[in-house]
Amino acid sequence: MPAPPPPLNCPPGLEYLSQIDMILIHQQIELLEVLFSFESSNVYEIKNSFGQRIYFAAEDTNFCIRNCCGRSRPFTLRITDNVGREVITLERPLRCNCCCCPCCLQEIEIQAPPGVPVGYVTQTWHPCLTKFTIQNQKREDVLKISGPCIVCSCIAGVDFEITSLDEQIVVGRISKHWSGFLREAFTDADNFGIQFPRDLDVKMKAVMIGACFLIDYMFFERTR
Repeated sequence: MPAPPPPLNCPPGLEYLSQIDMILIHQQIELLEVLFSFESSNVYEIKNSFGQRIYFAAEDTNFCIRNCCGRSRPFTLRITDNVGREVITLERPLRCNCCCCPCCLQEIEIQAPPGVPVGYVTQTWHPCLTKFTIQNQKREDVLKISGPCIVCSCIAGVDFEITSLDEQIVVGRISKHWSGFLREAFTDADNFGIQFPRDLDVKMKAVMIGACFLIDYMFFERTR
């Protein structure tokens, strides 16, 4: 995708997000995972609705962390544009991945450019439902994310609604797309779609990308 003119106060590299209202995220299949059941670093292509690649994302972790901590693992995810410039960095600390424990819940920090936080996604404890809060760089609550009681993609896709703080207005959606029986059964290479208002701040669009990756690792990463 060719880069559009950057809007005012736009972090470098996020101008790609200024004119779109949908993002597609495709995780690439890792042959070593399929053959030997070792968890390798996840890599993704991030595209617009026309299938044009705008970013490439790669997990930066070591072998022990990936295979010992599984879906709970801390990671740095580096997102680069089509010329190889790192434009977004996602930092996930090691936290408890048990819904029964209301402390040390999951979160992810979104930086754009790297080293400059633009927002956070924090898990909100609920006894039954999947819930997150989207925060800006000042840790102020901006939006909510609500998912189903049971997160499972074994038969169809799964939707996580992005809503206003009072959860009365739906402003977007993060969707886990069904990838077919063989891909779902034998790999953890997932496909996602993110919908948001076209005029939403590009920083919040970047935070929603971070939310999508956190959801992927929490619920759709296979435990080996």
